[in-house]
Amino acid sequence: MQRQELENYIGQLLAVARFKDYAPNGLQIEGKDQIHKIVTGVTASLALIEAAIEHGADAILVHHGYFWKGEEQIITRTKKQRISKLLLNDINLFGYHLPLDAHETLGNNAQLAQKLGLIPTGRFGEQELAWRGELPVPMSLDTFSQHIVLQLNRTPLTIGEASKPVQRIAWCTGGAQSYFREASNLDIDCFITGEASEFVTHLARESGVAYIAAGHHATERYGIKALGQHLAEEFGLEHLHLDLDNPV
Repeated sequence: MQRQELENYIGQLLAVARFKDYAPNGLQIEGKDQIHKIVTGVTASLALIEAAIEHGADAILVHHGYFWKGEEQIITRTKKQRISKLLLNDINLFGYHLPLDAHETLGNNAQLAQKLGLIPTGRFGEQELAWRGELPVPMSLDTFSQHIVLQLNRTPLTIGEASKPVQRIAWCTGGAQSYFREASNLDIDCFITGEASEFVTHLARESGVAYIAAGHHATERYGIKALGQHLAEEFGLEHLHLDLDNPV
């Protein structure tokens, strides 16, 4: 498959042009023109790049790529190590941030809902990135927290009364703690994201809406993997997903 063909297809699939984002979506580092094997992962770390080289990848697809707004423009140290490895091995790097969060079936929020058994009912927040829905049956906050442990293989930070029944859930994967202010004004029992800031403890206690931080990496494993699987099925590409451990 040609590189440009792949970028065009993903751009349309994820409606990339619709989003205002903090980094460029699409091709970030140009490699070889023909792509046969893709590696997917959450973040374009040096470890992921080296593993992709070992596995003979032609392209790497990630949720967290490079060239974020506000970062230094110079290419030194860790950035130089990463980019030089990609260039020397002629590997393409594609990054998809907010468009991958938002996609209705392949996106991080959709995939997390599927993983946790949540039934989506709507969206809210800037660019409608955050989702809301419900569990098929209510369960206590403690039971729901243990369910997350089993599904994500990670113990979340849970703020709220353990025996509190929860069914109406709002969520946004990754570092979306700022959405909790808006979510706490909705008719929900619990909000899930990846990370926590100091203010969420007080807001959870005062609003009565439980807060769960289930891990930035842990909540965003599934969208990029689903995208890679979709591309493999659609175009016959060889696909390998690498889930490199990250405790955050």
